[in-house]
Amino acid sequence: MHKLLSSLIDVLNPLETHNTGSVVIRGIAYDSRDVKEGYAFFALPGTHTDGKRFIGAAVDAGASLIVYQGGLDNIPEGIAWIKVADARRAMSAFSAAFYDRPSEKLRIIGVTGTDGKSSTSYYIWQLLRSLGYKCGIITTVLYSTGGDAVPNPLRQSSPEAPFVHAALYDMLLEGCEIAVVESTSHGLSPRTARLADVAFDAGVFTNITHEHLEFHGSFENYLSDKAELFRRLPDYGAAIINLDDKQSAYLAEQTKARRLYYSASGNNKADLWAKDIHGSLEGTELELLTNSLSKKIRLPLIGEFNADNVMAAVLACKEITGKSIDTIIEKSMELKSLDGRMQAIRCGQPFGVIVDYAHTPGAFERLFPFVKRFTHGRIITVFGSAGERDTEKRPWQGSIADRYADIIILTDEDPRLEDRMGILRDIAEGCTKKSEGKDLFLIPDRKKAIEHAFGIAKKGDLVLLLGKGHEKSIVMADGTIPWHEAKVAEEILASMGYKI
Repeated sequence: MHKLLSSLIDVLNPLETHNTGSVVIRGIAYDSRDVKEGYAFFALPGTHTDGKRFIGAAVDAGASLIVYQGGLDNIPEGIAWIKVADARRAMSAFSAAFYDRPSEKLRIIGVTGTDGKSSTSYYIWQLLRSLGYKCGIITTVLYSTGGDAVPNPLRQSSPEAPFVHAALYDMLLEGCEIAVVESTSHGLSPRTARLADVAFDAGVFTNITHEHLEFHGSFENYLSDKAELFRRLPDYGAAIINLDDKQSAYLAEQTKARRLYYSASGNNKADLWAKDIHGSLEGTELELLTNSLSKKIRLPLIGEFNADNVMAAVLACKEITGKSIDTIIEKSMELKSLDGRMQAIRCGQPFGVIVDYAHTPGAFERLFPFVKRFTHGRIITVFGSAGERDTEKRPWQGSIADRYADIIILTDEDPRLEDRMGILRDIAEGCTKKSEGKDLFLIPDRKKAIEHAFGIAKKGDLVLLLGKGHEKSIVMADGTIPWHEAKVAEEILASMGYKI
């Protein structure tokens, strides 16, 4: 694909330009290592470095255009460059224009919230496919441009704008009608503008709890960035909102779209509500109701919190397709869960093992009480907290685990450039009922931490491995190391003599 820069330049709102006359753009990159001949290189400001440091490398790799913000000492000769006020915002607009604004030709469902975004997105995608629609999906865990879903190769829940618009463009080429886009607060924030030029038709709100304050600065800013999805919905669009969440009224006020509500607490003021929810480690039974419908169903999904996610998915599918809610609810009984979400590891060991992505206080508050009901022995939990991320939640996580778990083993999640033991000490501050070396252990090496958990587990115990879920790496100070929680667990169990 290629386009003349002259057909794209206006969307950049340039402050200064140089040598832009007959430039052809063949792609977009913000990492100089991804630049190819004819690419536009966006020199983005970053947390640890500045993209302007890599302009030389981008030019050497064949970039035909450099877009930057701020000052630039050495402007390369013989190449087009454009100065803009905000390089990230400019990259979003440029990406949308380069790929012919694909989101305007698809029906786009955005899903936001602290917990449940990926699962709800995946359920919507499955339901749409079961209803006969060809659709794509972009989530933390996986993505698809029309075919079977494959693991997301990136560590960003909401990828940068070039990836998003390229994926949406590919969906159109594959004949998709609808796309589901997990929409994080980072992606929705004007500071990153990753989703700034995606034209959403429907928005889903799951819940909001304490998370990512290292980026947003305050809970109010975090909530406002989440609400950006709903502010941008058209008046003919649909806002699907969790009525049970304390911020539901605020979200409803932020949109001109039609509002629809769901409730797992049985609130019949909702458009779809649930009652008699009974979960087990095999699935979830519940009754779904509307003003004209009552239907008892069984979901093959572990965790009663999935009632929320499924109701959100049902309403989103109803609004985007116009299909009857009864038909969609029938299809929900065939849903599959994501890898790394309440994933049971069964290798013949006498104790239970569950892998889950839970890494926020809200997720902990839902998960621990649920598993406590079905555990006859002790709960042994292994988890950590991300480095260079929300530090305030760490003792909160520790406190919740302290209430429910019998033994806590703290370990690496993604320490990044932070001190590994320092992160674990922060979490341990909340574990006031535990004694280090007795029922509280700080073991930074995650594999050794899991080995310790399995080594002390007895018949009837449950080992919870939390925080990594589907992720395929651990981010350390000196780079990433490969990681697959479920496979590591299986390998350790195999070394103990337990095999599938």
